[in-house]
Amino acid sequence: MRMGSCVVFSAAGFLLVSLSNTRWLAITGVVVTSLSSGLGEVTLLSYSHRYTKNVISTWSSGTGGAGVIGAASYMGLRYFFTAADSLLLMLVVPIVQALTFWLILTHPEPNIALVVESGGIGSQEQIIEAPKMSVGEKLKLVPGLMKYMIPLGLVYLFEYFINQGLYELIQFDNTFIGHADQYRWLQTDYQIGVFLSRSSVNFISINKIWLMSVLQLANVVLLTFEAVYWYIPNIWIVFALVLWEGLLGGAAYVNTFYRMSKEVPWEQREVSMGIASMADSIGIALAGWASMPVHNAICKLPSPTRLGS
Repeated sequence: MRMGSCVVFSAAGFLLVSLSNTRWLAITGVVVTSLSSGLGEVTLLSYSHRYTKNVISTWSSGTGGAGVIGAASYMGLRYFFTAADSLLLMLVVPIVQALTFWLILTHPEPNIALVVESGGIGSQEQIIEAPKMSVGEKLKLVPGLMKYMIPLGLVYLFEYFINQGLYELIQFDNTFIGHADQYRWLQTDYQIGVFLSRSSVNFISINKIWLMSVLQLANVVLLTFEAVYWYIPNIWIVFALVLWEGLLGGAAYVNTFYRMSKEVPWEQREVSMGIASMADSIGIALAGWASMPVHNAICKLPSPTRLGS
């Protein structure tokens, strides 16, 4: 049921944005698409507890790859089609999503785990089922999950503040990329960083998630000053910073849920992952509200002069 809602919302979002002729309809499309993304993440992350913990790394790598493919494909389509036609072509995404989930994916038995108990003579295998949890019991889990949720939420708050509020204000003249294309290239560059770090947990595991939120805050400071003063002399330095921003965001995501897959008791894991996945959504929403007034305030400042130009 929830997966069906994700597919419908995703398709509706593409249609609303591509066919809109008013601002409020386009905004509605963006909201619907965000609902699809958030509900899909909560649903599939919770669902992943039925598989081995390695599924967390492959899920994270897949979502990182989806970001790169999505950003790069839209950027490529815009060279040949209008924005509306490009979004209509993107309707293939929810179709593939539905086919993959219902026809290709192998679905294990729900809420069942195999436990091996050691006995005096040998070992015994016992199949146990996770207990159903009430709303009150689920809410009691939240305080214990804050050590995962707060650092992850802050990382996403900072990086989406950059993505939504600052990218458009960073401009380099006399380069091989026009201003409009620079924004799309920065988005693709960011997604490459996310993909690389989300695919890295099997090679390197990071327990100090809070450190990535501090480093992401440093990126906010550096790129905010760049948006205001244009002090960075070369576009490749900005590309490097944005790649680093993506690496931090992806690493925070995959390491948070990988830690949870090892540290949270099995019977609480499905609910806990669903709750914790709300942290990045909350961070993104707060970033959207914070970035709008900052973006507008910077736009009202006198136009800066690029250092060395």
